[in-house]
Parts: sequence; structure tokens; C-alpha cells
Amino acid sequence: MTHVLDQSRGLIDRLPTVEGRLSTDVAMSDLTWFRVGGPAEVLFLPANVEDLSGFLSRLDSDIPVTIVGVGSNLLVRDGGVPGVVIRLAGGFNRVTAEPGSRVRAGAGALDVTVAKRAGAHAITGLEFMRGIPGSVGGALRMNAGAYGREIKDILIKAVALDAQGRRHELSSEDMGFGYRHASVPDDFIFVEAEFQGEEGDVKEIAQRMKEISDARESTQPIKSRTGGSTFKNPDPEQSGGKKTWQLIDEAGCRGLRIGNAQVSEQHCNFLINRGGATSADLEKLGEMVRSKVANKSRIKLEWEIRRIGCQSDEGTVRHDG
Repeated sequence: MTHVLDQSRGLIDRLPTVEGRLSTDVAMSDLTWFRVGGPAEVLFLPANVEDLSGFLSRLDSDIPVTIVGVGSNLLVRDGGVPGVVIRLAGGFNRVTAEPGSRVRAGAGALDVTVAKRAGAHAITGLEFMRGIPGSVGGALRMNAGAYGREIKDILIKAVALDAQGRRHELSSEDMGFGYRHASVPDDFIFVEAEFQGEEGDVKEIAQRMKEISDARESTQPIKSRTGGSTFKNPDPEQSGGKKTWQLIDEAGCRGLRIGNAQVSEQHCNFLINRGGATSADLEKLGEMVRSKVANKSRIKLEWEIRRIGCQSDEGTVRHDG
């Protein structure tokens, strides 16, 4: 643990009173799919939107805030995360079917839960979310997509809180969606979304979701400690239409290892923790892959996995691209 986290008791004493839970020195390795990373200085689990809004409105502006979801697309560095880590759980997990083939979901709800709830109410068009690991908040932030569709294709509106706890409603156009990206302020915390589907057949929807689930299981290391797709797909014009996994494979990186961090042999745009890998191992391996691909194809891969926190020898949060 680095010295930035040594004063967590002092930090929690500076925080506003909340209805939810505040905990110090929480192992982020327990909250991420990679199962690596140092501790959160303070972890806040807000009870509901009002609790989160009140906390943000009264929080000292010099205290850093980091928002995380279910940790599916997240690499927490070994030195931990200074300040307050906010994780949306219980009060943000509700998913309801609404009139007009719409679905309303809290930002903490799993994407797969949204797809299943829609299907149970004969709402089609959201089946692709069955193939997106993670939660609604993260899907909004990165315009997540799978099997030919993206969040931008179904979003009616998103609700977010800013750093002062003020509420904002954003249409799909307001989100400024691009490939795996939304052009919204970095300090926005999504709390809810409303999606538009169409009337469908329950059995046909269930069959489509089974096909997506089977495809994922057969092509991706979903039972391993992984973080989903590691790098974004490049511009097809630059790559000649090749996907990231093909570029990685052509660069000789399939199965590449650093310690117990490995490029998956099943799908080489996935990094996996074979057990005992550190965050530094995984990040170093990712950078090695980027370097080898750049040398082979002259294409600079961009990280899709979000990396947060400090290196084990750092005293401040490291921000980089």
C-alpha cells in the first residue's frame, strides 16, 4: 500500500454523513473481475440517488472521487485508489418494463439483467445486452456494444449527477456517442437510463439471447479472471478491415505471458489472470502487446479497459491514456 492511502481514517472523518455505507481500506481486488489491485482509500455504497446527490453536494472539492461499476472492464493498479471510490449497488439495480416497449434501469443493474427483463416482457431490440459484461452505468459511459448493436441505438435518455450532486437528463443526442465513447463531462455519474425496444415474441427473444450466450462461451474466456475486450477495434480503413484480435494474433501475441498474466489463447483481445498476477503484470503485458502490434502493423491500439489508481511506487493517482 502506498502512502497516499495511509490517512484513510482521517479522510473518512472529513466526509459527509450518509444513509449508505462508508468503509476504509477496501480491497478492490475483491470487486473486480481481474481480481487484482490495491485498496480503495474509502469505498462509498450510496443507498439511493438522494443519498448520492447529498453526499456529492457536501463533499469537499479537493477530495478525489472515482466511480466504478461491477468491475468487469476495470484494472485497478496495485497502489490502490486515493480518495473516495463510489460503487452503485442495491438502490441502483432496479429494472422495470414500461409502457411503449420501454425499459427503465438503474445504473448499477447488470446489462444481462436488462436484456432478460426486456425479454420476459416481450420487448425485443435489447438482446445484444446479453453479450455485454458489466452494468448500465459503464455501458452508457463507453457506448458499449455487441453483436451489431450499441447503446446509442436504444437509449432514450440517461440521468446523471454532476460533481455537485445536480441532476442532468441527457438524450441520446446529448450523449455525443462515438465508438466506445460518450462525450459527456468526466465528473458525470450516471444513475439511470431508459431504453427503447419493440414488441416481440418471448420465445424468439429467448432463443436470440441463448445464441449470444453460446457464442460468447465458445469464443471468449468468460470463465477466466479477465476484464473483457482489452483494446478497441481500430479504424477499418487503417487496419484494412482487420479486428484487434487479428492484429494481436498476427503480431505473435496469442498466449504471451508475463508472470501469471497472459494473453488468452481462446480470444487474444482478452488478458487473463491465471492466478497470482498483479495489476502491474497485466498492464505491462497490455503495453507489450500494443508495442508488438505497432511494430508489426503500424497501428497503435487504444485501451478499452479502464485503468485507475496508483502504481505501487507512486504517491498520486496516475492519469494516462
